[in-house]
Amino acid sequence: MKKGQVYEATVERVDFPNKGIAQTGEGAVTVKNSLPGQKIRLGISKVRNGKAEGRLLEVLEKSPLETESPCSHFGVCGGCTYLSLPYEEQLRVKGEQVKRLLDACLEGQEENWNWEGIKGSPKVYGYRNKMEFTFGDEVKDGPLTLGMHRRGSFYDVVTVEGCRIADADYRLILKTVLSYFTSENVGSGIRYYHRMRHEGYLRHLVVRKASYTGEILTALVTSSQNPWEGPAGMTEAALVEGFRDSLLELERSGRLQGRFAGILHIVNDSRADVVQSDCTKVLYGQDCFYEELLGLRFKVSVFSFFQTNTYGAEILYRTVREYIGDTSKDQVVYDLYSGTGTIAQIMSPAAGKVIGVEIVEEAVRAAVRNAEENGLDNCRFLAGDVLKVLDTIEEKPDLIILDPPRDGIHTKALPKIISYQVDRIIYISCKPTSLARDLEVFLEKGYMVEKAVAVDQFPWTANVETVVLLSRL
Repeated sequence: MKKGQVYEATVERVDFPNKGIAQTGEGAVTVKNSLPGQKIRLGISKVRNGKAEGRLLEVLEKSPLETESPCSHFGVCGGCTYLSLPYEEQLRVKGEQVKRLLDACLEGQEENWNWEGIKGSPKVYGYRNKMEFTFGDEVKDGPLTLGMHRRGSFYDVVTVEGCRIADADYRLILKTVLSYFTSENVGSGIRYYHRMRHEGYLRHLVVRKASYTGEILTALVTSSQNPWEGPAGMTEAALVEGFRDSLLELERSGRLQGRFAGILHIVNDSRADVVQSDCTKVLYGQDCFYEELLGLRFKVSVFSFFQTNTYGAEILYRTVREYIGDTSKDQVVYDLYSGTGTIAQIMSPAAGKVIGVEIVEEAVRAAVRNAEENGLDNCRFLAGDVLKVLDTIEEKPDLIILDPPRDGIHTKALPKIISYQVDRIIYISCKPTSLARDLEVFLEKGYMVEKAVAVDQFPWTANVETVVLLSRL
């Protein structure tokens, strides 16, 4: 096979995260965004070391597994991968992906281990408690849009007014904000922030909604540049206040199911295409909201890490608690990469002391506040890199819980974690490929996998969580 050649092929399976394996007459080709059973036309984009990668050109025949998608944006928006599959079929695909990766890395483990399959989300539509929408245009020099990036595009933005993974309040807020910034009251020529030229004003709209309390936190993210290309019809202050008032009118009219806890204006002049704050102004209410999880109450800000599927998170954390099993009141538990301390606080009643380590200082401050509000006095949270902070902790752990970011555990931190030689380690992963890589190191250093299970925190997308119980030989 050579770059540029075109083939017709059938997709045999999909490997994590969304890599379809299609068989041609000359061998297998990896094609992203394809589904098992589809007959496709593909173009070879890369051939290296005997492995070929291709680009999906056309779906010639749908998979026999596919049904009609419930979302008009499916296939255009880059958010969902499996929306045309029945949910049970999607669970099967994800479960098999994780199992294949674990089988490969555990091939040398002599002891048997138990694969417990995949647990589904209690809610499969409208489950997300956070959405980050981007301002832009759907086509070059087209009208202003607000939504998600078009599949495979860095620039084009699709207004996702019919998105199914967020509930009706998100869709209503999205539509209202876009309508406001394109209205005659605002005036023509308002600029969105161009990610390559680093010019423009409107950058992102962040919406967070507590699944149980119904509180909503919304933040308009802009640069500090002039909002308009030409003469402004109003001041920037009036522009932002109008944004606030358009949202509050939704609540006053009774059209929202939830209620606003806070409306913010965040100024971000970073050249990176990320949501961060150089300056935050509260336009209404406060800069946080409260959410409940397994009987505990958590304070969540715009930037707080909190599982994006509250209902699925309860399944995930109950699974972690089951995997931990019996503990005693004199045990010390390390919760490494602890975020806002959710797992630490769930573990608190069953341990003598829980020590959380997290590199994001704002998350650590939130963890301390949340523990105090929940009346938990045996949780201690430390800010810093796990690699460095472990050297400063005097208490040695009896149990370690790991919930690292997507890229897994730093190669220098792994030996330190293993050196404690605790009998049990719980590893929670949101990226199975990183998990498989780290597990190989644990196995080399005298640990074995007892059991593992996947948890679908992100229905219809290519992502999946995995929980693994490791024990020392």
